[in-house]
Amino acid sequence: MSALTGTGGLIRLILRRDRFLLPTWVIWIAVVPLGFVGATESLYPQAADRLQYARTTGNNPTFLALYGPLYDTDLGSIIAQRSGFIPVVIGLISALTVVRHTRTEEEAGRRELLGATVLGRGAGLAAALIVTMAANLVFAALLTAGMTAQGLPFAGSLAFGLQMAAAGCVFAAVAGVTAQLSEGAGAARGTALAAVGVAFVIRMAADVGGAGNSLSWLGWASPLGWTNRMRAYDGERWWTLALVAAFIAALVAAAGALSERRDLGVGVLPPRLGAAEAPRRLSGPFGLGWRLQSRSLYGWLAGFVALGVVYGAVAGGVEDMVRDNPDLREIFARIGGSSAITDAYFASVMSILGIIVAAYAVSATLRLRTEETGQRAEPLLATATGRLRWASSHLVFALLGPAAALAAAGTAAGLAHGLDKGDVGGVLPRVLGAAMAQLPAVWLVGAIALALFGLAPRFTAAAWAAVGVFALITLFGASLNLDERVLDVSPFTHVPKIGQDFTVTPLVWLVALAAVLSAAGMAGFRRRDLSAH
Repeated sequence: MSALTGTGGLIRLILRRDRFLLPTWVIWIAVVPLGFVGATESLYPQAADRLQYARTTGNNPTFLALYGPLYDTDLGSIIAQRSGFIPVVIGLISALTVVRHTRTEEEAGRRELLGATVLGRGAGLAAALIVTMAANLVFAALLTAGMTAQGLPFAGSLAFGLQMAAAGCVFAAVAGVTAQLSEGAGAARGTALAAVGVAFVIRMAADVGGAGNSLSWLGWASPLGWTNRMRAYDGERWWTLALVAAFIAALVAAAGALSERRDLGVGVLPPRLGAAEAPRRLSGPFGLGWRLQSRSLYGWLAGFVALGVVYGAVAGGVEDMVRDNPDLREIFARIGGSSAITDAYFASVMSILGIIVAAYAVSATLRLRTEETGQRAEPLLATATGRLRWASSHLVFALLGPAAALAAAGTAAGLAHGLDKGDVGGVLPRVLGAAMAQLPAVWLVGAIALALFGLAPRFTAAAWAAVGVFALITLFGASLNLDERVLDVSPFTHVPKIGQDFTVTPLVWLVALAAVLSAAGMAGFRRRDLSAH
């Protein structure tokens, strides 16, 4: 029997299970850059306007760090730069999709049941990669057709679509490897997401100084840098696709080889054995929760400190943008000077950090579902440990973990910008406050995951869809001129912004709604039966 026997059947199964989720993210994300066309044309209708943008905003260190380089002053190049964060989003979704249909299936025991049929060892991995990469190619086709239909050159539009899809395919392959390394879905997911984060930070460091800076070579050390250097709408470098394809092929081959070497349900890397006798602090459900969740939390904290330092270090470039643009200088002089745009910058990046840490809150919450489907919760609950106490041992991480991560990022960003400005005492409290203001919205996202776990456990994957929808609305809703009612769907829209009049009412409502959903989820879990699927 071939290692790929049964791949077609598994592909059909994945398409059936994701028949709503897969088309939703493909179409929804494709709409975002398409909406940038009209908005950018209205903001910069003349060639002179676009040239002014390129000289100031487009080549500002902050914009370069967040979105990547601007290669030309035409409409397509500006849109390609403004869409620079989308490959990160696509990479995250692709990685999560592959882990969900590989390691999560093994952890839940469903892969073993399917393996009892006529199914090759590599069929599960192959099916997950084929579906995820095909979805990325469909996304590229939709984006190419949409950009071409709005009058942009076909060659540039094709390169634009392929550079987006390439990022998704790369991190799908990365997730295929991480799914083989560890025996837990959480570890596989965390390692894949960390790879996305590292690639993004390297790409930021390479581009922050503009073309010709001493660190620009780092762009070739990150897959996200490779896709940017395809130079859509500016003499496309098609040969970079060969570099990306070779890297994907190497990762897929490595994932396949690792899959052949390991037993079903275990990872290539053996789990670290604990001490013969556990300390008292690890006794009970909360000690077990710490054992299961702490490593992931440490990784997230380290990542947020790194992001905070980067975001704080490039914040000074925002004020340079104002000084270089007389029109912007006049506008912001009327509304509070250069500090107003610095506040707007920190409000924006803290929203990004809030969305990222919301993913951690969902992951920490859904660890409950992983333990349940892995049939590890039932033996524990057969003891004197009650359901609510066991659930609380994991939910404390979903509650306090995001607070620690946001505090770490806010402190790092505040220190970095404060040292640059020579005013740590004045900058740090404001930036830290902007970071912590995201917490009620993050808790609400975690509460959605908990409500699904307690009331509709088979649909817990919808919590990840909620994170994606909120991210797209928050990051791109204003640029797409979405209706205010659509913008209000995201809880991050209601978070008070730094530099504006602070009102506690929205935060109270977010916390109250999170409390209601959490109570409903806990009540539902207390009453329902445990399930293994």
